[in-house]
Amino acid sequence: MIKAVFLDWFNTLARFEPPREELQCQALQEFGIEASPKQVMRGLLRADRFWFDEDIKSKVTARSPEEQAEVGLRYQEILLTEAGVEVTKELFPKIVQKVQELYKGVTFTLFEDVLPTVKTLKGQKFILGLLTNLNRDMAPICRQLGLEPYLDFVVTSEEAGGDKPQPPIFLAALERAGVNASEAVHVGDQYKIDVVGARGVGISPILIDRYELYPEVTDCPRICRLTELARYL
Repeated sequence: MIKAVFLDWFNTLARFEPPREELQCQALQEFGIEASPKQVMRGLLRADRFWFDEDIKSKVTARSPEEQAEVGLRYQEILLTEAGVEVTKELFPKIVQKVQELYKGVTFTLFEDVLPTVKTLKGQKFILGLLTNLNRDMAPICRQLGLEPYLDFVVTSEEAGGDKPQPPIFLAALERAGVNASEAVHVGDQYKIDVVGARGVGISPILIDRYELYPEVTDCPRICRLTELARYL
């Protein structure tokens, strides 16, 4: 019997505001390059998979400045290639710098299906926990977005002493929830981080694939909206 639902943050509950694809398009326009938000979104999501894979191998932010810059350039190259945008390699560093400048003012906003879903789950007496690799105080953000009343706890990777997919953050969530692994599900958008990580400690994973990036995944439930979660609880 499922008693607890653990939820990832980015692209599961929340996204950036303004949207990343709009900021990326704005950065490209600075250099006379036109691209649609839809094109860019696809590129961003493919580049995200590269970034998370690299982070699993070795924490990107813990690498040398030169190595971090190399990953950043590769990220941008994957993004633009997937978006069908051709630029010279000389432009890559300038585009990266411009994107970083634009991102300084971003905030978060919840997806439309989040509050209705967590309100329903809370009404059904599920224990709800937020698990995130973001190393920041999530309480003010959750409070501002109206999420705080529905969450029983938040576990960050910094608090747990390890990023997803490492076991500590999942084990900390189980301890906070007071349940066994067989009594919990974890919902996240990254296969190698959320699905593999949760399964590694015995938690049932559910992949939320809002942008249809994982059509090949058949070894766990795959949903496109959070409202579809109820059928697996």
